[in-house]
Amino acid sequence: MTTTGIRLATVDDTRDFGRRLAGLLRAGDLLLLTGPLGAGKTALVQGIGGGLGVLGDITSPTFVIARVHRPDPARGGTVPLVHADAYRLGDAADPRAEIDDLDLDASAEEAVTVVEWGAGLVEQLNDEYLAVRIDRLDDDTRVLDLLPYGGDWADRLEKL
Repeated sequence: MTTTGIRLATVDDTRDFGRRLAGLLRAGDLLLLTGPLGAGKTALVQGIGGGLGVLGDITSPTFVIARVHRPDPARGGTVPLVHADAYRLGDAADPRAEIDDLDLDASAEEAVTVVEWGAGLVEQLNDEYLAVRIDRLDDDTRVLDLLPYGGDWADRLEKL
């Protein structure tokens, strides 16, 4: 099942959707976020982090490439969130080698891994993943398309 055309009127709606999506996530999940600059990728991850109950503020990891947010048991967190941004790696001579150097696969089985700008670079981390395309319309409405690849993603998405 592909879920397309989900319209979110505000950034807060995008975060709220991320919280709902987090309710479907479990350790070992990989999400690939694509969309233009300012579309709301990081806002979605902020919601996911809130829904997973992780420590720390979720900010764009563009300059540090990846951040690990540990679960906060006081907030009900049990699974770490790895948040990576491959935007700057697109100009590298061998972006896949750069991704390999991040060792994202080292934590892939015990964390939820979300990679912004990761399409074509990180799919090899997991045979099963969820691709999320976010577009921003002129009125600031966000439109999300959720594309499941393998596993039980289609079944999980029906619960949204």
